[in-house]
Amino acid sequence: MASSSIVLLFLFIATLIATSTANFNDFTITWGDGRGKVLSNGDDLTLSLDKASGSGFQSDNEYLFGTIDMQLKLVPGNSAGTVTAYYLSSTGNTHDEIDFEFLGNVSGQPYTLHTNVFAQGKGNREKQFHLWFDPTKDFHTYSILWNPQRIVFSVDGIPIREHKNMESKGIPFPKNQPMRIYSSLWNADDWATQGGRVKTDWAQAPFTASYRNFNADACVWTSGSSSCGSVSFPASGSDWLTQELDSASLERMKWVQKNYMVYNYCADVQRFPQGLPTECTTSS
Repeated sequence: MASSSIVLLFLFIATLIATSTANFNDFTITWGDGRGKVLSNGDDLTLSLDKASGSGFQSDNEYLFGTIDMQLKLVPGNSAGTVTAYYLSSTGNTHDEIDFEFLGNVSGQPYTLHTNVFAQGKGNREKQFHLWFDPTKDFHTYSILWNPQRIVFSVDGIPIREHKNMESKGIPFPKNQPMRIYSSLWNADDWATQGGRVKTDWAQAPFTASYRNFNADACVWTSGSSSCGSVSFPASGSDWLTQELDSASLERMKWVQKNYMVYNYCADVQRFPQGLPTECTTSS
């Protein structure tokens, strides 16, 4: 039965179109009253936050598996209280979601990079990191690899987290719901910086995050249809469908987690007094 399910899944994937896009012309600014801007004929995008409102955007396309790359330059200076979120998500109460969230801090203190995975509406799989560079000084690439076997979060090509498909252990995995790309810049000073102890300094507003070099080598889902064309896999450039981390990548991920991970839900025994989640018995 397991092998039959895998075959059916790959036949289903083969009904999707593998596409690669590389600008923001296929995005919509969804809120912010002009605080979000697409610039340079679609090559660049900025989001801003002031005391009245933040801003956000979403992709016009929905995707089911692929690699998503985005270059961001985060809010500089005193960014305490602000959150820049960049994530994939479906909709509804049983939605799937793959999160990058950047929690601002007071000047001179590091951003916290917050990651999470939701499957069928359930999250609570947070891992947080500090970065080995200042993410406000220049653009850096934040990537999501999503295929039927795993989700890999990477920064500048260095994997920082792998979340494996453990459906064999009864743990849901995002693989059936197409997701859009979203991003927003918003005020979360009730929790974002040092547990909400440090508030947003509105004298520093407007706060601005910048985006460029978006690229999606991914399967595009046609709204209202279970298929959007026909291609044979692996299509050119679509080795992400079966991609896994090699030994060198695993070593780099271990280095990041040893030196820069500041929170791991799989190590938070106080949060889970009845026992850690099942997937925490292996790397996730």
